[in-house]
Amino acid sequence: MPESWTTRLTRWGFNLHPTYWSTGGRVSYISADWHEVHVRLPLSWRTRNYVGTLFGGAMYSAVDPFYMIMLIKILGPSYTVWDKAAAIRFRRPARGPLAARFVVEPRIVEAMTEELRTAPKVDRVFTVELVGSDGIVHASVEKTLHVSRTAPAGRGSTPAEGSA
Repeated sequence: MPESWTTRLTRWGFNLHPTYWSTGGRVSYISADWHEVHVRLPLSWRTRNYVGTLFGGAMYSAVDPFYMIMLIKILGPSYTVWDKAAAIRFRRPARGPLAARFVVEPRIVEAMTEELRTAPKVDRVFTVELVGSDGIVHASVEKTLHVSRTAPAGRGSTPAEGSA
């Protein structure tokens, strides 16, 4: 699915925003329906570590926000989405640029919304791999996301007061 003007502007905003720009990562694609996002992470003076490979912190920070933002955009204001946990597994040193492809399948969204009809909250684990141009996986990041229905205004707890 191609980008829309809205997602293209959002992509530009990500790449220009100081917080994301400082990770060294670049968002290269956001599908119009937010079900897919692509990120590139070059090996540069900003992302290189002491031994000349990609810094693990740059790898993690370049992929950190996307699954949460994707679910917020897909589910809309009727749901609250929070990052709950994360883990990164370094598989091999990266001596060149990496790419990450985030995908949220529509069937996963349907299953979550169906479960949320009877349960107050659900947690889901999403995995993204940082892959070199040769197709070799250099790191895997697991993100655990908390999703709940948003309480109507004036009722229930705020996200800070609720349980995660």
